[in-house]
Formats: sequence, structure tokens, C-alpha cells
Amino acid sequence: MTDAKGHMAHERDFLGYGAAPPKLRWPNGAGLALNFVLNVEEGSEYSIGDGDPASESALLEVRATRVPEGDRDLAAESMYEYGHRVGIWRIFDLFRSRGVPLTIFASAVALERCAPVAQAIAESEWDICAHGWRWIEHYKLDPETETDHIAKAHASILASTGKAPQGWYCRYAPSERTRELVAGHGGYLYDSDAYNDDLPYWTEVAGKAHLVMPYTMVNNDAKFLAGDVFSSKDFSDFLIDGFEVLAAEADRVPRMMSIGLHSRIIGHPGRVAALVRFLDHLKDRDDVWICRREDIARHWMAEQPFRAGA
Repeated sequence: MTDAKGHMAHERDFLGYGAAPPKLRWPNGAGLALNFVLNVEEGSEYSIGDGDPASESALLEVRATRVPEGDRDLAAESMYEYGHRVGIWRIFDLFRSRGVPLTIFASAVALERCAPVAQAIAESEWDICAHGWRWIEHYKLDPETETDHIAKAHASILASTGKAPQGWYCRYAPSERTRELVAGHGGYLYDSDAYNDDLPYWTEVAGKAHLVMPYTMVNNDAKFLAGDVFSSKDFSDFLIDGFEVLAAEADRVPRMMSIGLHSRIIGHPGRVAALVRFLDHLKDRDDVWICRREDIARHWMAEQPFRAGA
């Protein structure tokens, strides 16, 4: 159903769980589930070489005048290349040395173009959430193209890593039809195209149950490039404060915390220090379950199954 302007009907839910969230414990009795997400986008962003009208302009290190539209921005391309060439290996080494799980939000073309990164993910125990076939906005796509991209992302990631992506997440925002298309594909366990809760929740799509795993723009290293934080200590302090508030609440109610990372951002030495500091803060904590996103989804499905009309 569409409105007078052709927009699809979209009900908004301001209630959520409200004052009565589910009574649930995560494995080992933990009250808080913590998930680290690494966005792998480099090589799938807007590029003149891929036939786009302009080079990528988002999440760059400078806010200066850019090259004329239609010309390659070699500086932007180089900043993105840092993510695959250096940053991602620094992050991989840190998480492997600490034995901390990661969830990879992978834009499929980024893995197609960097086989060593795809291979490292394939050899890990990390899970994958599809972050588009390319790192472009789905709300700009027509229905046929969007359907094609959702299917190609799944097939490409599976081919690159031997792992099927369990979730879906758009660049910034979905289109009004994305969730229905993702659910209709049949290969995705959940989507993370929401920012509206500290817990997973069920919804109905075309009469069938569909799980939503909210993501975050709050606990996200994009804040470095937005100018919200500058120093690594600012970012680690912010993460620690958020973690401690959620951990305290989780004595009474379950909570979930996502942390969003990008190898071309947090992968720089002066910023990865924030991640080291935060991981140090987590040492010897038995009130948190540090896990993959797929693990959270499957635990929720088992402990809080969908109930029609609930």
C-alpha cells in the first residue's frame, strides 16, 4: 500500500518493550551482550572507475574542497586503500591476540577485490552480515536493482569466504522495501537496518516472522570523522561510559551493545589505542557476553521465539 506521494505505508513503533523488556539472560547468566562490528567497505565505495558520476565523499579524513565532479579523487581513493592495506590487519591482529570475536559487515565487492582479506575472514570463526553488494545507498535504487543487489551480495560473499552472510545491513538507511526484499530472499537470518532499541525484536514481514538486530551510529568510530571526538581517549571514555551504564541496567533487564568500526578509521595507530583501552577495560568481567551477531540472533530466537500479535 502506498500514500498519495507513492511512498509505501510504514508504521512507526514508538513503544517497543517500554518498561517491560523480556526477562532473558544471555549465556553464562550474563546480562549484557557485547558485539564488535567491523565494516569492510573499501573498494566497493563510489568510484569513477566503476562508472559512478563522482568519487566517494563520505568518511574521509578532510573536509576540504574536493576534485571536480566527474574526476577521480585520488586522495579519497588512497584513504580508502589504507583500510585494506594496513588498518584491517592491525585490527585483525588485535582481536585475534585477545581472542575476541568479530562480526564482519561486508560489502561484497570489497571482498571480491581483496582476496587476502576474504581469506582471513574465511579462516576465522567470525560471522558475516551483508553490507550491500556495493557500499551505496539502497534508498536510491529501483526495486529491480535492489532485489538484484541483495541476491548478488549473498552469493558473492559466500563465494569469497565460503560463509553465507547471516544478516543484512544497508549503507546508513534502507529503502522502504528493503526489509521485505531481504526477508523474501530467504537466506538472511536478520537485518540490522534499525537504530531504535538496545535489544533485538521481532516484526512481521509479508505475514512471516522477521528478526531485527538494531545497530548503532552512537558507539561508532565514524564519530572521529564527524568531529564529535578527536582523541582516542575521548572515544574509549565514551565507550566505557556506555558499557558501564548498560552493564548496570543489565542486572535487572537484558541489554545488547554494538560497537561499529571501520579499518580505514579506527585502524590508524592514534585511534586503535581507543580500542585497546576499551578491551583492557573488559578484562575479567563476567557480567558480559562478548559474542558474534549471529550468536545473539540465534540465542534470541531460541529464548524469545516469535509470537504473533505479541
